[in-house]
Amino acid sequence: MINRAITVVDIPLFKDGFDTAVDLVLSEIIHGESSGTNRCISATGAHGIIEAKEDADFKKVLNEFYINLPDGMPGVWVGRAKGAKAMDRCYGPDFFEAMMVKSCKTTIKHFFCGGMEGVADKLKQACSVKFENNNVVGTFCPPFMDVKDYDYESISDLINSSGANIVWVGISSPKQEKFAKYLSQFTQVDFLITVGAAFDFHIGNVKQAPKWMQKSGLEWLFRLSVEPKRLYKRYVSIVPKFAFYGVKDLINYKLKLNK
Repeated sequence: MINRAITVVDIPLFKDGFDTAVDLVLSEIIHGESSGTNRCISATGAHGIIEAKEDADFKKVLNEFYINLPDGMPGVWVGRAKGAKAMDRCYGPDFFEAMMVKSCKTTIKHFFCGGMEGVADKLKQACSVKFENNNVVGTFCPPFMDVKDYDYESISDLINSSGANIVWVGISSPKQEKFAKYLSQFTQVDFLITVGAAFDFHIGNVKQAPKWMQKSGLEWLFRLSVEPKRLYKRYVSIVPKFAFYGVKDLINYKLKLNK
């Protein structure tokens, strides 16, 4: 993890703001600093943080990532309360969009890995229309199986032969981060970036919450109302757990400061 993070409930989150994160990634590619380094980036919110709290292997994966973007407002609030005043939300779908827009007139090449059958191909078309980015050099839809069972060498051969700089992984957390970590052992790219439901959002398969709900930390409530059967168990567990661990983290932080 680069030295631009603040720890929130044991996970280092990027603290220098959305625009800085976008410019940092683009700059490292353009100047050749990240060539072939396979640096992993996640967009991590309360869901990922709580998963890491309960899964030591996943926690290790996130702590080894180059950057963990604060995907949700709760993580940002804790980070700001610990002194990271420039910290703001780096929402996965917004980060993806900004990267597509800012790289459209460069030689930076993108590869989409994730989604249901056909989603990545639709996203490639959407990027051409919405962002005028025609630098998508390949797509792959991973079949449904355990994250340890994929033929990562075969997938990486497809990616490496495409000449991609960035591999965008859109599955779901924590599987997508583990997938990216395994894949990074075989790829020869600059970045592997996990962005969750960004694929479905940008092709219109899933509705996004209004901006005011996103900024208020209420996106979870909107998504729950849209997909109650799928997300009910997740949010009933995550919301109170993050509130508990977040407050505990802040209390411990204040106690250390006052020693």
